[in-house]
Amino acid sequence: MMARMDFSTLALVFALGLVGPLLAWRAAWHVPVVLGELVAGIMFGRTGFGLLHPDDPTFAFLSDMGFALVMFVAGTHVPVRDPAVRSALGVGALRAVAVGVFAAAAGFTVADWFDMGHGAMYSVLIASSSAALVLPIIDSTGLRGKSVLALTAQVAVADTACVVALPLVIESGAAGRAAVGALAVTAAGVAVFFLLRYLERSGLRKRAHEESERRQFALELRISLAVLFGLAALATRTHVSIMLAGFATGLAVAGVGEPRRVAKQLFAITDGFFAPLFFVWLGARLNLRDFGAHPRLIALGIALGLAAVLAHVLMRLLGQPIGLGALAAAQIGVPVAAVTVGTQLGVLLPGEASALMLGALVTIATAAVGAGITARHTPGGPETNGSVGRAAE
Repeated sequence: MMARMDFSTLALVFALGLVGPLLAWRAAWHVPVVLGELVAGIMFGRTGFGLLHPDDPTFAFLSDMGFALVMFVAGTHVPVRDPAVRSALGVGALRAVAVGVFAAAAGFTVADWFDMGHGAMYSVLIASSSAALVLPIIDSTGLRGKSVLALTAQVAVADTACVVALPLVIESGAAGRAAVGALAVTAAGVAVFFLLRYLERSGLRKRAHEESERRQFALELRISLAVLFGLAALATRTHVSIMLAGFATGLAVAGVGEPRRVAKQLFAITDGFFAPLFFVWLGARLNLRDFGAHPRLIALGIALGLAAVLAHVLMRLLGQPIGLGALAAAQIGVPVAAVTVGTQLGVLLPGEASALMLGALVTIATAAVGAGITARHTPGGPETNGSVGRAAE
């Protein structure tokens, strides 16, 4: 048995990480890479062979770094600078709020049905969307049009709001402390944005970029990581999840505009190293054997997933095509954060973490189907002049 993190364990982790790209190889299925990484971790962690030990301090610390980077990249995916998306912000925000209202009712109803005390957390999960999942699916299917722009704005609003709200609801007894910590991290993120904007407008960033590229310093990447882990340190000191620190830093970078070279470097370090390590660790931490002792939690996971899909599909009442509503339900970052933070705080019941991830998988599968149906029912294929939205409607 591998009791401690060493090079043999690290080699196993990254070999298992290859399962993600293999499952996602066929683009038409829209299977996210993280799914294979989670499944591999489950097979070799607590549920399966027990070769991976997620409680190992080194393994856990590396996974925390991966979690921060995953949320950072998710924040950079929010299209805050896109003028077209900003023009659709009103409709998108309205739909995000409406989903939140339905989600609040559904979350507490599901919690009551299963006699769980996490109605507020379930509501946030049901209301959430994942820009890191939805935007790549939109790009891969070539969907365009006003309805898609409104969807993008809706996902951006929901993703941001739910990331901020989760720390406040996951441990209701410490909501006040979490609010103060979230405010501190948010304020630091705003300060980072203004600092980056000053460096951009003054030309200092451009000069540093040119010198760094000429001399291979990777200066912008080093600064980005220093800022990210600085906010992560602030988050841990103020008892807030590093999820918020990563997302706030990503939003600040997105607000100024991420240099293409930095984006490529972050892709390499995150998707090539820290993200697979984190998701394999997360899978290893889940114990699906708890479903055997608590089979009703399988129904809980399915109920959470279906409630999320229903809350988003109901936006048909506000003019959104059903396929795009199903796509908007896709979630991964917030459920992963709920599992990670909830397990660390000890507020989740045995098997509840697995149920939350099962609910997320239901939304991902539904989103893939919704995107495929929308793309197939667009006459002549996706266009750039708004025909997708009209055809889907």
